[in-house]
Amino acid sequence: MKKTIIKRPPWCPFCGQKVEKASDAVQRKMQEFPVGRCQCGAVYGCDVTGHNVGAAIVETLVFACGDNSDLAWELLPEEDYLTGRVENYDELTHQVIDTGNIDGRPVRGVLYFVRLHAEMSDLAERLRRTQEKGVEKSARTLSFQPPVEPPPDPKRKKRRATKEIVATMSDTDDIDSLVALCLDDKKTFRLLQRRLYDPLEENRWHTAWLIGKVCGRVASREPGQVSQLLHRLFEACSDSAAANWGMVETLGSVIAERPDIFGAFTKHLLNYLGDDSTQLQVVWALGEIAQKRPDLIRDTPFFNLFHFLGHPRPEIRGHIARLLGRIEAKEAAIQLMGLSGDTAPLTVWEDGQPLQTTVAEQAAQALQAIHGETQNEQ
Repeated sequence: MKKTIIKRPPWCPFCGQKVEKASDAVQRKMQEFPVGRCQCGAVYGCDVTGHNVGAAIVETLVFACGDNSDLAWELLPEEDYLTGRVENYDELTHQVIDTGNIDGRPVRGVLYFVRLHAEMSDLAERLRRTQEKGVEKSARTLSFQPPVEPPPDPKRKKRRATKEIVATMSDTDDIDSLVALCLDDKKTFRLLQRRLYDPLEENRWHTAWLIGKVCGRVASREPGQVSQLLHRLFEACSDSAAANWGMVETLGSVIAERPDIFGAFTKHLLNYLGDDSTQLQVVWALGEIAQKRPDLIRDTPFFNLFHFLGHPRPEIRGHIARLLGRIEAKEAAIQLMGLSGDTAPLTVWEDGQPLQTTVAEQAAQALQAIHGETQNEQ
């Protein structure tokens, strides 16, 4: 006798209310699971496969803490928060299927719920508000969020991305056409990524800038595409058997264009700071992000960067000075003053173009930014 398929809308295990379908968070991360929030205050994450529940648990707890991972790791289950789960969840139909399969298709999804105790919830909210105030202060004179890209004409004939078309658009810096092509064909980003494998370093820097500009606009309409590109770039950087030409620079360019969406990726750049082949690129990338969101750099252990002011390579010294100036690191003012006589030349890439400067010039600009902030506070 055929077993009857029983379908039910998913519910919150704490209050019993029906919950909406989980969706992607506004700010993208390395580990991404759709998340949602119940009216009772509980939050939930969705693992559609049922094989990554551990990672989903962590991300849901961090989401419950207002994306404050430091607070999340300090909390204890039962004492600080309660957990619950709903199994046999099918994301396609947004139903719980008691039989565990539907139309011959296995259903293994899990909704994992976290509800903070009242005092922990209040603490997370206060920390979130404090962080938002810091972000607002950092961005008070900056306008880095571009307008939403207009929707493509539904009557248009979609274009297919080819190596030749992407090369032509890239060589002429035709950002408008590249954005339109990305919205037509998701293969565009892969073809753009291939252009990073160029033996000329200046071409790689320029391509990284170009990809960042394109991603900044595409992300306003389809952030998932850009998030997938970031994941591919991080995987390539971490693969010891793959060439990471231009990858770190591109990561910095993309994050700097939309730190409101991809700012959580910033801390992962530090993983490549210990490698001589990517050290300069990491510091440059952090400097690009700091120009728009210095708070993201200050949320990392940036004090560990101070010793690079004495690095034997002048390009490292100059880029560190540039970075510290952009985050107005008064803590490093004395060390920066020690570079006032360092006339070693270096190249800094700004807006896709090389800028010739010296370590002393970068240190002077950093001190000006620091002292200017001090005077404003007084």
